[in-house]
Amino acid sequence: MYAVVDGEIRERFPNTWSTYHATHIEQIPFFHAYPGSRSLLVGTAGCNFSCSYCMNAYVAKEKPENLDLFELTPEKLVKTAKLSGCHNIVFGVNEVTVSLPSAINLAKEAKLHNLPMGCLSNGYMTEEAAGLLADHMSFLNISLKSLSPEFYQKYAGVTDIKPVLRNIEKFAVKNHLEITTPIVQSVNDHEIEEIAKYIRDIDPNIPWHVFRLLPEYKMKDYAYPDIEKISEALQKAGEILPYIYFSNFVGSPWVSTNCPECGKTVINRISLGTCGAKLLNNLLLENRCPGCGEKIAVLEDYEKGIPGR
Repeated sequence: MYAVVDGEIRERFPNTWSTYHATHIEQIPFFHAYPGSRSLLVGTAGCNFSCSYCMNAYVAKEKPENLDLFELTPEKLVKTAKLSGCHNIVFGVNEVTVSLPSAINLAKEAKLHNLPMGCLSNGYMTEEAAGLLADHMSFLNISLKSLSPEFYQKYAGVTDIKPVLRNIEKFAVKNHLEITTPIVQSVNDHEIEEIAKYIRDIDPNIPWHVFRLLPEYKMKDYAYPDIEKISEALQKAGEILPYIYFSNFVGSPWVSTNCPECGKTVINRISLGTCGAKLLNNLLLENRCPGCGEKIAVLEDYEKGIPGR
């Protein structure tokens, strides 16, 4: 995705995209950022990981030259977002750092039109790249796949987990942060409690998305993760973190937001079998539980009519 041209590192495919479409932010998934809002989801191609279980290998691991990509300027994408009734733009589908200049330019243009921009990322990047994302992205969802260096070496193809942990801790200070962990049966499911404690020690209000990873790519022969077993582990983790979500199966009871103080459901969602969910209603009153008044950690934008949009 990058090349050295005249002594400078440049994007090979600037402002070139594999997808753009309007969706709801809960599907991406972000559960605590602008609930109920409409998002323009964009993506390019490529990744700096080589995950053996990659769900998006058709984009992330395919050569860009072999994909049907199209050029759209930041101005055109922002115009499309506004015409589609989108409140924000999210870079997803593949890893944002492989198209960092294009993502940053899009974020700058979006800001000129008062559109917040967010992204999904594996968090494996330099401090300089993390600083750029922290400065230009209003909200981020970082994939924390494990706390084991050996997991990252064997299943993600990188040598060290330290950059991921460093950047998560950096984003937690400056940005709205959500964390996602894909569960690989018999590989990282034993880490659920440990990861919950790690997140709590950074900030207990960080939403944690756990999803049932269906075997894909090089791991298609692996067993489907056991829903009941993971649910039992998450019940214990719920004593550590107040905002835990579990999805990627139809009818999950783990996708609504409950008040950590009184237990009332304050944002009601349903699972349609994807890694996200669909919002039914948002009962928050200026980010407070209508039952007890407890503050709920949600990024909102009341002057634009969110929530309830």
